[in-house]
Amino acid sequence: MKVIFPDQSVREFTDGTTPLQVAESIGPRLAKEVIAASANGQLIDVDQPLKGDVELRLIKPGDPEGIKILRHSASHVMAQAVCNLYPGAKLAIGPAIENGFYYDFDLPQPLTVDDLAKIEAEMAKIIAADLPFERYEMSKAEALQYFQGKGEKYKQELVENLEDGTISFYKQGDFNDLCRGPHLPSTNKIKAFKLMSVAGAYWRGDSSREMLQRIYGTAFDSKSQLDNYLKFLEEAAKRDHRKLGKDLDLFSIDDQIGGGLVLWHPKGARIRNEIENFWKEEHYKNGYELVYTPHIGKANLWETSGHLGFYQENMYAPMDIDGQPFYAKPMNCPFHIAIYKNRGRSYRELPFRWAELGTVYRYEKSGVLHGLLRVRGFTQDDAHIFCRPDQMPEEIDRTLNFCLDMIRSFGFENFKLYLATRPEGSVGEQDRWDAATEALRQAIAKTGLPSEVDEGGGAFYGPKIDLKIKDALGREWQCSTIQFDFNEPERFDLAYKGSDSADHRPYMIHRALLGSIERFFGILLEHYEGALPLWLAPVQAVVLPVMPENHEYARTVMEDLRKQGVRVEIDSRNEKIGYRIREAQMQKVPYMLVVGERETADGTVAVRARKEGDLGAQKVGEIAGRILSEVKERK
Repeated sequence: MKVIFPDQSVREFTDGTTPLQVAESIGPRLAKEVIAASANGQLIDVDQPLKGDVELRLIKPGDPEGIKILRHSASHVMAQAVCNLYPGAKLAIGPAIENGFYYDFDLPQPLTVDDLAKIEAEMAKIIAADLPFERYEMSKAEALQYFQGKGEKYKQELVENLEDGTISFYKQGDFNDLCRGPHLPSTNKIKAFKLMSVAGAYWRGDSSREMLQRIYGTAFDSKSQLDNYLKFLEEAAKRDHRKLGKDLDLFSIDDQIGGGLVLWHPKGARIRNEIENFWKEEHYKNGYELVYTPHIGKANLWETSGHLGFYQENMYAPMDIDGQPFYAKPMNCPFHIAIYKNRGRSYRELPFRWAELGTVYRYEKSGVLHGLLRVRGFTQDDAHIFCRPDQMPEEIDRTLNFCLDMIRSFGFENFKLYLATRPEGSVGEQDRWDAATEALRQAIAKTGLPSEVDEGGGAFYGPKIDLKIKDALGREWQCSTIQFDFNEPERFDLAYKGSDSADHRPYMIHRALLGSIERFFGILLEHYEGALPLWLAPVQAVVLPVMPENHEYARTVMEDLRKQGVRVEIDSRNEKIGYRIREAQMQKVPYMLVVGERETADGTVAVRARKEGDLGAQKVGEIAGRILSEVKERK
């Protein structure tokens, strides 16, 4: 048989040769490193025989597929350890996930984080035993009989839902598990692991089913990689926007009001107001008009838009108003379309660029709610562009450049663009898809930014660009989206009068720039660890009188700065000045203005900056000018 390698070189081997034997023929070092293989695009174990000509890629632990295989194997080792320690444990599922793995168990006793060390110790014994992962198969009937005999009802249910035919299992030592694979050659290939937490999880994600215990863990190819990841988690925990939001008194979520519904405190509202004011100003500068639309709409609106057909599970139950069902809006687009249809439109008027900070409501399960990043009510910085076909390429260029300029204004510089193309089962004429996709592709190319094509990743109603940013920790976040829609213009029969006096269908482009105010706010907090740029800081300066006799002058300083447009407070508490300076630093205040006997006499303030430290004495007008200059430059 011929084996074709990724560099297109070809070698001949005896039919039935395994990937491990291929690796051995290349060199002992590679044979030691390889943990799996991709044969004609399918992942297989290193000891699985190859048949016929094959395109072969040998996989190491550091490869994207390799780390998933490593973590999946670690989940099996963890399951074996739990079964050894807790007789009677019932197994559910244990996949690899982003940054780690988990396994769900039905256990005779509740676990706590204190139990994880014991499970880790048992895992270490299994890893040291160097047990091979061995694949074998059963028929569906045999698999059902096997799990029935062991009382493994969750595995039995999984098998019942599989198609008839052979079913693969893996074993290491005396532990057997239903699994598609592949796995590591043996347990001692797991070099570094750690169990992270214990949580509850409903079987199959159904709140009406059994509550299981889920153990999360992670695994890496080396201890240094694991140590770096744990350090990253420590840093991420310090930057957690939920903690910062509480420490800095920015926002809260109250159980009495409901999960996923945000209360904005005065300081958080001040930051949000600055973001929204900047957003509005920039939209007007870039040729947009702002609109406002209701929070609810009649059922027939959502029927026409298609939301009740394909999105109803994410919508809240209707409310009865005058005998008619109304729904809280999950999206703004049908309302913007209604504005377009309010009267006839001419080709001379297009394009329309309409933007709205529109609050929408979408149902999310309580288990996935996460501070500001995953909520049930949020304000989407939405816009819709209605244009002629000949205007479309220019509108895409304008929109993408606007997105990049706006995001850069908040201090982000590391971007990646993703072009999502037509999927199967989509709607719309092929020539429109082709034209839209090409316009998106060319707009991406002009930016010179890193990009990637997500083949078939577009929505059923149009192709799109997703703009993702990297934060201070290197985490990738999706913000802007530029999305064509060939569905709703048809559903709502949108038209404009062309130069030929005939009706023509406009292009409709959805555009979210920040994504949502709530989510973007959370990203900003974590990116800056709460120390927001001066122009966004809720308190830009705090005046700190040293002694009671300095209070009157301190208040004069505060009022003077406020009149000049500086967001300033005074801290005249009966505490030592060092304590109050530290408090201001903890609150991430950019400037601390200390007022003592000398400053009162000289008409100055002793300036201490959050970044540079002691800046010495300055006149009030001097520090006000510095602050306002930084605000203007958005520093």
